[in-house]
Amino acid sequence: EHAPWALEDWGFKAVIAPSFADIFSTNCTKIGLLPVVLTAAEVAHLDAVASDPANTVSIDLESQTVATDGFTAHFEIDAFTKHCLMNGLDEIALTLEHRDEIDAFEAVRPEYAPTVGD
Repeated sequence: EHAPWALEDWGFKAVIAPSFADIFSTNCTKIGLLPVVLTAAEVAHLDAVASDPANTVSIDLESQTVATDGFTAHFEIDAFTKHCLMNGLDEIALTLEHRDEIDAFEAVRPEYAPTVGD
C-alpha cells in the first residue's frame, strides 16, 4: 500500500483517526509512521484545535498521549509495535539483532543445504 509512503514522503510522523484498515495501520508501523486511534469526538476536537496554526498538537509515544492546550487523549498501541517504533527497528533490523544466532546456525549447516546466493 502506497498511502503510508506518500504520507511519510510529505513529512508526516503520525496520523490520527477514529479507525484505520489493518493493512494501512500495519504498513504505517513498518515504515515508522505512527497510526493513532482516538474516538471520533477526540478527533473532532483535535481537528477544531489544529485548524488554528497557532495551536500545537503533540504526540508522545512513550506515554501514549496526544495533547494540546487543556486537552489530553490516551491511545493504545501493542507493546511490540511500540518497542519497534521507539527504537527505530524495522523487520531487517529485528532480524539482524540475532546475527550471532544466525551465524552459529549457518556454521553447523550441512554442506548440501542451500545457502544464500544458491
